[in-house]
Amino acid sequence: MFILWSVQNPDRNQGEIAVIVDELAPITLIGSGDADAATIASALALAPVVVAADGGAVAALAAGVVPRAVIGDLDSLPEAIRAQLDPATVHPVPEQDSTDFEKCLQRLRAPLILAIGFTGDRMDHQLAALSALVRYPAQRCIVIAPGQIAFLCPPVLSLPVEAGTLVSLYPLGAVRGTSDGLQWPIAGLDFAPDGRVGTSNCATGPVTLTFDAARMLVILPRQTLPMAVAALLAAPARW
Repeated sequence: MFILWSVQNPDRNQGEIAVIVDELAPITLIGSGDADAATIASALALAPVVVAADGGAVAALAAGVVPRAVIGDLDSLPEAIRAQLDPATVHPVPEQDSTDFEKCLQRLRAPLILAIGFTGDRMDHQLAALSALVRYPAQRCIVIAPGQIAFLCPPVLSLPVEAGTLVSLYPLGAVRGTSDGLQWPIAGLDFAPDGRVGTSNCATGPVTLTFDAARMLVILPRQTLPMAVAALLAAPARW
């Protein structure tokens, strides 16, 4: 369903922003980076509603999926692809103060978003996408890369991972937390991107994490995606 509503964006001086897609089901958001048909299909099994960020519509149509909406500045949407779309589903956002990923995060409402095609081989694109997760903490979103997934940890999160699973924690600001089930516990530690980070930790069994601010990324192996989706949907609190 499509519902227009308004939200206050505390991070940019843009006033109210109209939400374009409001869904009760999780959304698969496709970017113009590395978004192959197999990855799209695996995401759709968990998040059946499709939205494209600008040129992500190319990958969506190539996978046989017509997006509910295409959102962005449209500088990477070929005219031949745009001609295949219902004009009512194409939503230009011309401002250049945000990335297409951010434009989508501001205008979608769903219990969870799976983001594909926002990493690729451009390190600046990867950093921009991960920073956006912290910029819009109310939006639960998992960024899917070829070998890993990353998401902003909610205030409390339980992950039923197996012993030996890689659990990397990377702060994008000053943050403190607690953990159960990590080989190297984090309680009492001060994390910051220019200080201590928590990469290459390891689960000893199911993991529970708590954090005092919306600044910690959790990075897990790609094969844990279904578990991470269920864990985020079940997390009791939001930022």
